[in-house]
Amino acid sequence: MDLNKLLKARSLAVIGASEKSGFGGDTCRNILEYRKDLNRVYFVNPGRDTVLGRKCYKSLSEIEDEIELVIICTSQATVCGLLREAKTKGCGGAVVFASGYSETGDEKGKAAEDELKALAEELDIAVLGPNCGGFNNYVDDVISFAFPVEKRDRRGSIGFISQSGQFCINLMDSSEMRFSYAISIGNGKIVTLEDYLDFLVEDESTGVIAIYMEGVQDAGHFADCLKKAAEKRKPVIIQKGGRSEKGGKIAASHTGALAGSDRAYDAVFDKFGVIRADDMQELMSTALLLSTLKKLPARASFASMNISGGETGICADMGSAFGIHYPDFEEETLTKLRAMLPSFCTPGNPLDMTAALCYDSDLYAEGLKVVMDDPNVEMVLIGITIQLVVSDPTIYNIYNGVKKVVEQGYKKPIAILPFIEGTRNWDVAEKFREIGVPILPSPKYAFSALSHLSKYIAYDHTRRELSLAVPHKKAGGRRKALSEVKSKRMLQENGIAVELGIVVNDREDVLARAENVKFPIVMKIESDDILHKSDVGGVILNIKNEKEALSAYDTIMENVKNRAPKARINGVLMQNMMSQGTELILGIKRDAQFGPMLLAGLGGVFVEVFGDSSLYPIPLNKEEALHMLEALKSYKMLKGYRGTKARDVSAVVDMMVSISDFAAAHKDQICELDINPLFVYEEGQGVGVADALVVLEE
Repeated sequence: MDLNKLLKARSLAVIGASEKSGFGGDTCRNILEYRKDLNRVYFVNPGRDTVLGRKCYKSLSEIEDEIELVIICTSQATVCGLLREAKTKGCGGAVVFASGYSETGDEKGKAAEDELKALAEELDIAVLGPNCGGFNNYVDDVISFAFPVEKRDRRGSIGFISQSGQFCINLMDSSEMRFSYAISIGNGKIVTLEDYLDFLVEDESTGVIAIYMEGVQDAGHFADCLKKAAEKRKPVIIQKGGRSEKGGKIAASHTGALAGSDRAYDAVFDKFGVIRADDMQELMSTALLLSTLKKLPARASFASMNISGGETGICADMGSAFGIHYPDFEEETLTKLRAMLPSFCTPGNPLDMTAALCYDSDLYAEGLKVVMDDPNVEMVLIGITIQLVVSDPTIYNIYNGVKKVVEQGYKKPIAILPFIEGTRNWDVAEKFREIGVPILPSPKYAFSALSHLSKYIAYDHTRRELSLAVPHKKAGGRRKALSEVKSKRMLQENGIAVELGIVVNDREDVLARAENVKFPIVMKIESDDILHKSDVGGVILNIKNEKEALSAYDTIMENVKNRAPKARINGVLMQNMMSQGTELILGIKRDAQFGPMLLAGLGGVFVEVFGDSSLYPIPLNKEEALHMLEALKSYKMLKGYRGTKARDVSAVVDMMVSISDFAAAHKDQICELDINPLFVYEEGQGVGVADALVVLEE
């Protein structure tokens, strides 16, 4: 399917054209209002001769022209027949507004959508929808949106894809948004969200991609698109619905319980440098910031210039809360500012410059240049609240000063930071936008957007493994947990260093094999049916001699007999006691869409009570593994804390990469893996695998 025939169609026909409110009428009105060239635009309705003053055809067959795009505003029952007719006119794209497909949740609706999908593939027609709101291509004036919106110029560089038609309407109703494309994809089962994303990544008119999504159809294609966007340095901002969805419902391991499905999206976004927005305002604010700036700052290093102490304090506090870096000014900068400002001012960053510089645009420009010349500063935030009605001419003085600086060739980006939310004066907002200066929202959303900007600047795709180990088959088969010995043997066969220990089956075997171990030892029940050995009294530590080993064997067998009488027993595992180190948990959980995910966290209460763990998609390299560890709140314990010596982080990283390689090699079989605990010793002394659990899909 060629999306150009859908999104960049040179000719189109509205089937079901009407003058009434609704899909047929509103689509026609939008086309007439927004499209500059109405040549090769046709209206079709067998019951009308004209629609809104234009000729109306009885059918597509009457039109003596090739029709690349049909916009079908009629009922579900008519859609397939109209697509077949459209194909005879050379159609390659279609918008289907009709509902009653898979969104209904019943078998009839699903069957209707399967039929539509099969027909679209047979005819090679790219279908937007069904159950969609249409799209607007503001680059080429291809209009097919079905809902009325205020008439104004919306041309810009933000490509917006939405699985919600209402969000498309909301963003188009915003006076600030500027689009290259706005696409309401509806059910998105024919041409998918990934297809539209791929198109926008390649589209030269789109500088920023914003998405509202509830899920993906093809995880591999999705990852390929995000990889291309990362390599092209084209920002992708996503609001993902379903953050509260519960995952790990059938988890057998700690890892499985901790790796919920929404965390997998966070992990994938982290890997590919995607900006995740929590709501539509945050998505819009961040998209506007990134699309308006003509150049992104080289480093996330900001200066804040304000005209009052209160505003300066807010910038300092909010910057701290959102991790915004305000570097100290160089002494030369401070000297120049002292000479320009009143004697009672103490210049710093954020800067309270009072209103002294704001009464003269030339003086303001000089102050702005002093701050921009500071080598520690890469972007300037100008604190000034712009309301709908501008009564204070200071705002125009500031604008004129900023414009002079921009026209003199200063390239460091600038943004306006209001302190109260409200409708901004259109004239002022447009003036700033035209010189590449965005007007941010009020501080909470402003600093959220600046935080996203900071992280995006810091993201380096060359240091990431930009691929996913997406399974070839869907999960859902029967799951089989391996015993500790079988789990460790599988790890060992794949190059991961573990100690297998010795399995004994009776008291005589204990005595016979005891000479092959070095006391103290640990003894554990060995069974495929007992995943959590401590829960059934199946673990005894610090056994110092043969007598204690015999007693431990008897105790373990008795405990298991009483607490897990139906469990199949392979024997009792005898292992050398590992010396204590810092306890870590490493594990794998296979996400249903994105494949195996690696989880890391400090063991004990840190991971279970405080939820201090990090999740990341495989495959990963050493830098990504270290990135995971550094994301832990408890990472400082690995680096040495209050007199304790630093742990062997390098050995942990090597182990994480080895586990990633193991999981990638078994991406179609592995469901879960727990290495818990992994003992981490002092720097240079390595790690030790104390216990392991592998769960496979048969």
